[in-house]
Amino acid sequence: MSDRQKRRRREAPMPAASAGLLRFFEEETEGVKLRPELVIMLAIGLIAASLIAYVSFK
Repeated sequence: MSDRQKRRRREAPMPAASAGLLRFFEEETEGVKLRPELVIMLAIGLIAASLIAYVSFK
């Protein structure tokens, strides 16, 4: 019996309509984790810095 078949037997069956989405969100990816608030604040800061530079060096 292959590893794939063994794995299928251990896992619970997935609903047919959304099996792909559930599979995608089950896996945890590695990398930098940022809070959404921080990303928004950084974007606002970049926009503000760009506007200040545009007005200052015009």
